[in-house]
Amino acid sequence: MIGQYKRFMPRRQTQIPPQTIPAPTARKAKAKANAAAAVAGSKRSALSQAAITEIFRRFSEALPEPKGELEYVNVYTLLVAVVLSAQATDIGVNKATRPLFAVAETPEKMVALGEERLMEYIKTIGLYRNKAKNVIALSRALIAEHGGEVPASREALETLPGVGRKTANVVLNIAFGLPTIAVDTHLFRVANRTGIAPGKTPLAVELGLETVVPASYARHAHHWLILHGRYVCKAVKPMCPTCLIRDICLFEDKTT
Repeated sequence: MIGQYKRFMPRRQTQIPPQTIPAPTARKAKAKANAAAAVAGSKRSALSQAAITEIFRRFSEALPEPKGELEYVNVYTLLVAVVLSAQATDIGVNKATRPLFAVAETPEKMVALGEERLMEYIKTIGLYRNKAKNVIALSRALIAEHGGEVPASREALETLPGVGRKTANVVLNIAFGLPTIAVDTHLFRVANRTGIAPGKTPLAVELGLETVVPASYARHAHHWLILHGRYVCKAVKPMCPTCLIRDICLFEDKTT
């Protein structure tokens, strides 16, 4: 939750102001900022290994045990929450899944709930019809192919309906403690802006980070970078004056 990020942010900015521009406009602005970051990142040299190590040392000192913001009660509900979070906010997903997970916290109970009733729980989430279909299908697959348990390999996870590389990486990192990196829009922007791991695609950024993130910081790198992008290195108005790594970051258009 946001409270877990308080020590990483200036006190006067721990309360995140409500969005004041229409959602479609915000999405377009974010996409434009991310595209610009990727272009800029591809044209500059990446940070030195010493600089990258110092960045993660600072992140670790500020927030030793970062946590994801999706709510879940077990590995299965974590998987479902991540699938539902595609093109949706964690806050919106949490509002929908609190009552859902109270009645369907296992694949068996989700299948028994059924697609139509599931849609009633998640209808406030974008693309809810297709997501409901995928959740029921992946639940059936878990029962039929994995004994109702969530597998601990990327290959097995990616065979499940609605589960791609990013979703698999999130589950492997949070549930199984593996040093995987799920590149979302925030992490993609931060990696390019800062020079930590410039790349034109999410996969390029992911593979670049796997190469440069020190092993001692690899487990939590995913969360540190996402939280930094979500609350500090924002797409439209990055909070450069209060940024922990302002003096290291290669972003040329820092705010004052």
